[in-house]
Amino acid sequence: MVVISSIMAVGCKSNKSADGNNTPSEIEQKVAEYAPFTLTTNLNVLTENERQLIPIFIQIADIMDDLFWEQSFGSDNRAALDTISDSALRTFAMIQYGAWDRLDGESTFLPGYGEKPKGANFYPTDMTEEEYARLSSDVRADQYSIVRRNDNGSLESVPYHVAYADKLAVVDSLLGEAIAIADNPGMKRYLEERRQAFRNDNYFASDMAWMDMKDSRLDFVVGPIENYEDQLNGLKTAYEAFILVKDEKWSNDISRFVHLLPELQRQLPCDPKYKQEVPGTESDLNVYDVIYYAGDCNSGSKTIAINLPNDERVQLIKGARRLQLKNAMNAKFEMILKPIASLMICDEQQDNVKFDAFFSNVCFHEVAHGLGIKETVNGKGRVRTALGNQYSTWEEAKADICGLFITQNLLERGELKGITAEDAYVTFVAGILRSVRFGVTEAHGIANMMCFNYLQDNGAFTRNNEGKYVINVEKARAAMESWAAMIIAIEGEGDIQKAADYARANGIVREDLQRDLDVIKTAKIPRDIRYNQGLEALGLK
Repeated sequence: MVVISSIMAVGCKSNKSADGNNTPSEIEQKVAEYAPFTLTTNLNVLTENERQLIPIFIQIADIMDDLFWEQSFGSDNRAALDTISDSALRTFAMIQYGAWDRLDGESTFLPGYGEKPKGANFYPTDMTEEEYARLSSDVRADQYSIVRRNDNGSLESVPYHVAYADKLAVVDSLLGEAIAIADNPGMKRYLEERRQAFRNDNYFASDMAWMDMKDSRLDFVVGPIENYEDQLNGLKTAYEAFILVKDEKWSNDISRFVHLLPELQRQLPCDPKYKQEVPGTESDLNVYDVIYYAGDCNSGSKTIAINLPNDERVQLIKGARRLQLKNAMNAKFEMILKPIASLMICDEQQDNVKFDAFFSNVCFHEVAHGLGIKETVNGKGRVRTALGNQYSTWEEAKADICGLFITQNLLERGELKGITAEDAYVTFVAGILRSVRFGVTEAHGIANMMCFNYLQDNGAFTRNNEGKYVINVEKARAAMESWAAMIIAIEGEGDIQKAADYARANGIVREDLQRDLDVIKTAKIPRDIRYNQGLEALGLK
């Protein structure tokens, strides 16, 4: 990557309009697309020991943030951003964690940079496919290492705990402090195991411990977790952190759904051979207020739900924990989804746009990751391995549509109250109009567009004379079922070629949708949110 050298001279000052008044620059408008939101909650639900952990967790999270900058952009480039004289340009670079607009196809907005490297900073930018293929299969399958050139110019793999040893040494010390304070047995054991994982890049034991951490009101998701930043191979994991406070009431309301997972698996609308696996029922389904984001999860668009761990060995033994981030979710609903729906959904279905429906769609998206198939039916091994760089896209597509299937199923059982099927489908379509504005260059965006286009092609919605969306519930349900069956079959067969061809043809924004998005943009509805967060926001400073 090129290090910024002359960016101090770059200005993005307001332009003069014809009447001499200042008008916002393009970059100022881009910054304004991220609505500020303060992360806070009622900390009185925590014990004194738990409150003492928060400042330590924030320090660790800030190191995760530094590590993500290093992985995604490079430390030297990050330092150069502080020299940018234009405040809007500097702010936008900090939101994007680099020189590329994550919600605009990774387009470059800082001078001195070309196209974003597909492999971010995980691999040498001049690495060829042939060179990479010559590395051992173990190295090519390693999620917790970077690839670098050694002194003789050949490729070598460097484990994270070696590559980032200095910063991780500070994390180790801070975790020692946290372990000494933690009085919840589950939290203490998780921190002990996570500390060891940072030392050797083996996260299995700490993931298992995290799954067992059932009764802590404070949660800390930390480490190299998601692989979306590696758009070259969909492999290398990026550092991030969330600090969370549990909402006991909302958690109690939804936790019972976990026990229905085996039955939901049997009811999936697909060929029986793709649903023989039995999902674990030790999964957590709980609701939290998030009080701190750092690293990968804070870059560009903000995560509003968590489904972890990603290790399928853990999933098969214990399931997964699905954590709904209610305060962040509500911020996006009120500040973004509702204004979009008011503009784009037909008048007759405005009342069907509800937060509880949005919450259910997002919540069961995460649950749906645990359904379907993990091992191919034809001997190609794990679905994740067989689909390679297509896996994340298709897994997100599966979660999108199977989450809607779960909502429909629970409504029919009488397990879900307060919303109707029409609420679910109308809010789902409005939700896609919200999330597709994040762009279509990564897994979630491509998955969104495949789903939107499939629903449209199968009559799930039309546009009325005013250009507003009218959702046909009956056709939407039929489309949901056939789309789910197709996705699960592609995963079950590990058909990477079919997956890639279909995504290439259908994971795109078509002209009619682009016109709708232009209307939304003209209305100046925010695209996402950015956070005011930290000890001061929490009243701890």
